[in-house]
Amino acid sequence: MRIGHISFRLAGTDGVSLETAKIVDVLRTMGHSNYYFAGELDPPIESEQSSNKEIIGSMCVPQAHFNHPKVLWITDHAFGNSTPHPDLFQTIEDLAQLLEKELFKFIQQYKIEFLTVQNVFALPMNLSLSIAIYRVLKVTGIPAIAHNHDFYWEREKYLNNCVGQILEEVFPPQLPNLKHMVINSQAQSELKKRGFQSTIMPNIFDFDAPLPEIDDFNLNLKSELGLNANDLFFLQPTRVIPRKGIELAIELVHQLSDLPIKLIISHNAELNTLDYLSDLFALAALKKVDLRYLPARFLPYRVQGVGIQKKFSLWDAYIFTDFVTYPSLYEGFGNAILETIYFHKPFLVNRYKIYRDDIEPIGIKAVQIDGEITEQAVEEVRELLTNPSKVDEITSHNFNVARNNFSYQTAQTRLEKLFKSFNS
Repeated sequence: MRIGHISFRLAGTDGVSLETAKIVDVLRTMGHSNYYFAGELDPPIESEQSSNKEIIGSMCVPQAHFNHPKVLWITDHAFGNSTPHPDLFQTIEDLAQLLEKELFKFIQQYKIEFLTVQNVFALPMNLSLSIAIYRVLKVTGIPAIAHNHDFYWEREKYLNNCVGQILEEVFPPQLPNLKHMVINSQAQSELKKRGFQSTIMPNIFDFDAPLPEIDDFNLNLKSELGLNANDLFFLQPTRVIPRKGIELAIELVHQLSDLPIKLIISHNAELNTLDYLSDLFALAALKKVDLRYLPARFLPYRVQGVGIQKKFSLWDAYIFTDFVTYPSLYEGFGNAILETIYFHKPFLVNRYKIYRDDIEPIGIKAVQIDGEITEQAVEEVRELLTNPSKVDEITSHNFNVARNNFSYQTAQTRLEKLFKSFNS
């Protein structure tokens, strides 16, 4: 089939973009052709880490992005208050009509036979895009999967709003040609309460792919990032948003102050979380923690260059990592955990609900905390930094467990079952 994948953004290293790229990889091996529609796309770079290397065609429409000025205006006026601005609904409608036309162009240009809607029916980050896709599906009858990564009712900022009717109808919608896919058991239970059946598609990883190694490109990564050879590389592989709990990573490093640790943040802050980034730098200074914010040096793919123009892939970062911090307060699943396990790295995790429900029970081993850095956690990390054989034992165990539960084969089996259900 010719399958179109639609989202606000299909670029960079956010979870939705990464998981969509993995699903695309699986679909390609199943013989399907893949096409992207989004407000931001990665450049067409041929790289093993490029998130769009399997994409045959694409359409970038800036108004589909949640950061487009008109979309930001809509979001600001739709949420955080119960009284609508006089122009709100007309602005939503005008933009929805524009996006609807662009979606029809996309479908016609690439002769799309099937769609996946990536989180657009779950989070109201661009109300007009969600409405436009809903209308297109309703009119065309094109079969589609809504891949819902996290829902608006899980985010406090969306609860106070003046667009209740839109949320009721479109987040998510009930359509005969639309089936729902969620990434955890909690979301499946919530959808069931609302009258929706869904399939769980956990975050996945290609555990059979050859493990990247040190090569001429990344050989001097530590020195190029300003680290000494004996520095310990602690990686925080998440975006800079409050729910990532990065202050807990800073506290961990603070309590290991006798060790030469550099805490590296590899992903970016969003426009609305720059204050949080400033707070983290202030906290790190207070705690005397060497915190490095380096998203400008890491992309999903490598870019040749000199000095700061050279871009390492996220995989390069993992290769040189000694320890991964993942102290999130909440996650829809935990993509970075799978990356960490694939690279055979030890990690600390804050036992957020989905981890407790869907990951911990299968036997994954990690330094675990419950909202605070304890003395026991600090000592467990210290032991792992000085005991390579224990690290090998734990990381090999984690790799085998994750490979059995979160592999590409897992995804293929569930996708095949979903596709068959459209014909039943």
